[in-house]
Amino acid sequence: MLVEVVEEQLSANRALEEALTAAVQRPAVATDIAFGGNVWVTAPTPSTTPKKDSQTGPLFNAVRRDYFAEEARNRSLGLAGELFVTELESRRLHAVGRKDLSKRVEHVAKTQGDGLGYDVLSFDADGTEKLIEVKTTSFDKFTPFYVTRNELARSNEDSPRFHLYRVFEFRDSPKVFDLPGKLTQHCHLDPATYLARVG
Repeated sequence: MLVEVVEEQLSANRALEEALTAAVQRPAVATDIAFGGNVWVTAPTPSTTPKKDSQTGPLFNAVRRDYFAEEARNRSLGLAGELFVTELESRRLHAVGRKDLSKRVEHVAKTQGDGLGYDVLSFDADGTEKLIEVKTTSFDKFTPFYVTRNELARSNEDSPRFHLYRVFEFRDSPKVFDLPGKLTQHCHLDPATYLARVG
């Protein structure tokens, strides 16, 4: 019932709806990685993740507005997050003495296309490839995100090399956590849309 009341209030409050729309559609720009700042945080665990109420019914229908989907379609935000992770990985490898690998970090979503099931090719310090899918939000770490069929398949097929980097609070002070391996090990997936909830 709370969901219905909130939706009624949103539909009746044009100013609030416009503010939410502006927040999810606002263009983003690449963010500098602060020197000395640590952007890495621990990934949420099932014990720290807010539980989805199974009695609330489907999240999507013709009436409800899906702000998560609108933010996911914000190409400038997605691109800015991918560039942020590309730079982050390059600096990480440089810092551990692998300048050779640092130069080989590639934003494959740009150079090869976005159908590979991952966005950034990077490496571990021993030279093992890392296939990194980047999901970026301006909101907090519990914000749901969309996963494509390709991304899910890549996480299953190449689980030893696959990593999903969740970049959150991007516009204020970007932070990142890593979900390595199969996405099904970390996320609850809605099979209709693959709306992923961490934990």
